[in-house]
Amino acid sequence: MPQRNDLSRSLVDLDQQSTLIAVIEISQSSWLVAGIVPGLERHPLKKLDASEAALLVLLRRWQDEASRAGRTIKRIAIAFEAGRDGFWLARWLRARNIEAYVIHPTSVAVSRENRRAKTDRLDTELLKRAFLGWLRGEPDHCSMAAIPTLEEEDARRPSREREGLVGERTRILNRIRGTLARLGIRSFKLTLRNAAERLMEARTPEGVPLPRNTLAELRRDIARLRFVKDQIKQIEEARSERLQQDCAAGPNAMVRLLARVIGVGIETADMLVHEILSRNLRDRKALARYAGLTGSPDESGAKRRERGLAKVGNARVRRGMLQLAWRFLRFQQDSGLARWYRARTADGRGSTRKTMIIALARKLLITLWRLVTTGEASENIILRPVT
Repeated sequence: MPQRNDLSRSLVDLDQQSTLIAVIEISQSSWLVAGIVPGLERHPLKKLDASEAALLVLLRRWQDEASRAGRTIKRIAIAFEAGRDGFWLARWLRARNIEAYVIHPTSVAVSRENRRAKTDRLDTELLKRAFLGWLRGEPDHCSMAAIPTLEEEDARRPSREREGLVGERTRILNRIRGTLARLGIRSFKLTLRNAAERLMEARTPEGVPLPRNTLAELRRDIARLRFVKDQIKQIEEARSERLQQDCAAGPNAMVRLLARVIGVGIETADMLVHEILSRNLRDRKALARYAGLTGSPDESGAKRRERGLAKVGNARVRRGMLQLAWRFLRFQQDSGLARWYRARTADGRGSTRKTMIIALARKLLITLWRLVTTGEASENIILRPVT
């Protein structure tokens, strides 16, 4: 029996004679809206400017046309693919009593012809067939993405912003080190507070000071590096203040509990909670699938092979869990999961260890999920004392 949060099919009976169905092909400059209007033989197709107000006017006009054809519209269902515009349109439509759904683009089957025609009109026809099958409750037509609230989306921003800033910090450091190495300077300490001032004292192996343009470039890079570090510090301080709030439940309580696991840092805990652990996922299989830690077998006839990770889930969670799995083996050596991993990699082969670390990451994610949702601390995992 399908679960209440199963987004692979609709759980509401479809009465097509009283339901206005529409799909949108969204682009930056315009929207193409295709509909199935009860009482009309034709399937209307309308191109609009990228405007939610124009979309609402169009839906009301189609609703009036159905009324003139003798049909009473009791339900309006609309869908579009997930993309650059995110989920704001779905929230806006739902606030106006219109059912809005966001389709996973990879869940819609497309033709495998090499040079098939591809237009917005054909894409709307494909979306319309997939959405209609989903509304009928038929499996394997398409899958819907869970629509987060504005608060849930906003809670992910600090962790994602910090991830981007850390990457930018690494790029700046590598650029500065590369510039210095090009001149033969390898012992300059960029971590010093007065690094910009000490550039004047730096000398190349020939004993000459840094060239004028290179010196100006390095000073700008060091100033940019200092600015990025200050922004990272601001994000971390704001997160610390947020976690100090006295909340017995919710994401903050989950982060504090997860950070008690030895080997799990506060940044990893914050990312996992807001990206995956606070979501209302159906079961452990859905959890692993969302994290992109499931396999992608290729079986046809006598051919049997495994193509590695499916990588269709959250890339941040997948990267974080693989890194955490290696740390877990170091800090939780006596846990049941670590013993399970060592027993299956006793042959010492590198390929076996790389394969099994993915299985360990999947098991570890499920264990952490149970810890923060039910309080179940299993597998002999060591927790830090409550402070």
